[in-house]
Amino acid sequence: MFHRSKTMKGLLSIVPGKQRLGAYRFLPIFFCIGGVMEWIMINVRIGHETFYDVYRRKKSERQYQQKTADSS
Repeated sequence: MFHRSKTMKGLLSIVPGKQRLGAYRFLPIFFCIGGVMEWIMINVRIGHETFYDVYRRKKSERQYQQKTADSS
């Protein structure tokens, strides 16, 4: 277990900006990862749909169900 911790510490020390930014030096990395994930969810098609297509369809279905429930 301690060997992994030394390896992780070595990998984390490779990232520049430790003196100036401290733990916040990782924020740009995670920001870029989040941007890539968002782009994939919008643009990459799995089958015939993207994640965003499914989201819009489900939202539309919920609105329709709400309207039918309100009118009853």
